[in-house]
Amino acid sequence: MKNLVKLGVAALMTITSINISAQNKNADNENSILWEVTGNGLSKPSYITGTCHIMCSKDFEMKPKVLKALEKSDSFVMEINYMDPKEMTALQGMFKSDKKLSDQLSPNEANELDKVLADYGTNLKNMDSSSSQALYALISMKAVPCPQTEIKSYEIELLQTALKSKKNIGGLEKVEDQLTSINNAYDLKEVIQQLKMGKEYEVLLQGMVNAFKKEDVHTVYNLFKNDKFMNSKQEKAMLTDRNKNWAEKMPEMMKKESSLFAVGGAHLMGENGIIKLLRSKGYTVKPISSL
Repeated sequence: MKNLVKLGVAALMTITSINISAQNKNADNENSILWEVTGNGLSKPSYITGTCHIMCSKDFEMKPKVLKALEKSDSFVMEINYMDPKEMTALQGMFKSDKKLSDQLSPNEANELDKVLADYGTNLKNMDSSSSQALYALISMKAVPCPQTEIKSYEIELLQTALKSKKNIGGLEKVEDQLTSINNAYDLKEVIQQLKMGKEYEVLLQGMVNAFKKEDVHTVYNLFKNDKFMNSKQEKAMLTDRNKNWAEKMPEMMKKESSLFAVGGAHLMGENGIIKLLRSKGYTVKPISSL
């Protein structure tokens, strides 16, 4: 479990860097991190909880209603199933690359990256065999204002509770799918541009955490609208396409058994968010204030 936690947090750092920059143009006038899904032939409700992938332990709070939703569900479904050995093997390889970063850059670009990495407490020599995803994970490490030993993950905390309760564990996508989405969204030079905005990510993430704690999803999603962090190509690859894929998989999962889905908060709202996509399929999806 200790290795699982390390791997899970590493992966979530990468996804947090990407999700905190997601854009959603139209938010519903509804506020909750927990949503109930009923109707359309379901015999039992399922639930969706938006997560703030990582935050400092001082800010971390698991809402009782989310734990209650997990208790009422037969399965716990994350973006990736961290209990699948094949996925864990793939996850370990996600941060390494056979092609050195320096070989993909001109001497001037390599020198520039080396200077940027100094702000993250490392250098190009140390990171040269890393993937662009590993570079992106550095943004989260810097944006979270506490030591790594004090970082909490919603998904990992929920997973540990689900395992104790002997829930079935599932995933909405494979590591390979996630890697493809990231590669389609960000090439190496775009990752480097994002690294240069480390300070701005710190401000953005803290604003997101503050709003998340209040379940103020409107403020959370308004923070995501700044197009300096994500353009339309990146939004399509990281949000829209993945949301649509998940919305196609969720009905069969919910039909089979009641599930609690835990996905990054950026995936819930907007015209192509999970909430509207499921509603368009005939489900009743409503925010839950208490359970």
